[in-house]
Amino acid sequence: MKAAQTRPIRLLILDDHALFRESLARLLAAEPDFEVTGQCGSVDEALEVVVAGAVDLVLLDLDLGAGRGSDFIARSREAGYSGRILVVTAGLTEAEAGHLLSRGASGIFFKEDSAALLAKGIRTVAEGEAWIDQRYLATILASQRAEGGTRKGAFTRRERDVLRGVFEGLANKEIAARLDVSESSVKAALQQLFEKTGVRTRSQLVRIALEQHRDEL
Repeated sequence: MKAAQTRPIRLLILDDHALFRESLARLLAAEPDFEVTGQCGSVDEALEVVVAGAVDLVLLDLDLGAGRGSDFIARSREAGYSGRILVVTAGLTEAEAGHLLSRGASGIFFKEDSAALLAKGIRTVAEGEAWIDQRYLATILASQRAEGGTRKGAFTRRERDVLRGVFEGLANKEIAARLDVSESSVKAALQQLFEKTGVRTRSQLVRIALEQHRDEL
């Protein structure tokens, strides 16, 4: 965790399967930097919790029986919730993934993966970065290249390389090591990416890149 984190990350689990919710809550509560503040089975119930202001990150299932996780994303943003949303799902289509990211999801995590990896994903998203399963990201990008896109301002080769590292959830130091450049060069490329896309965080950068610059990825 970053030094700025002075309290546990407050989590809300939104899933219509009670057994899964309860099991996941027990696993996450064992982590010293997590606090499970609620478990909900419906969008309406979850909205009441996030509006109360005690949630930093929502773990969101897509299929909620009578409702859809995408409805929660839209309605929670309309209600003023500005925290993170990590979609935890058994599977979804490329179109669904792109839609969720563009609407405000901070990441996508698959239920088949381990609890340890989920904990890492939660911490990554809580720090303002995106979390997208790498096996799935390649498919999303390939699909979006095939669809074409609108160029909003060309990226340099270095910026594209750095952006790919951001997609993979790498830290600046790790991106620098991969590209064999200085960390300050990576920071400079990120600043240029932020300016070209009009965003301020890595999570926003991922969403805008997928939505508006997909022909450059």
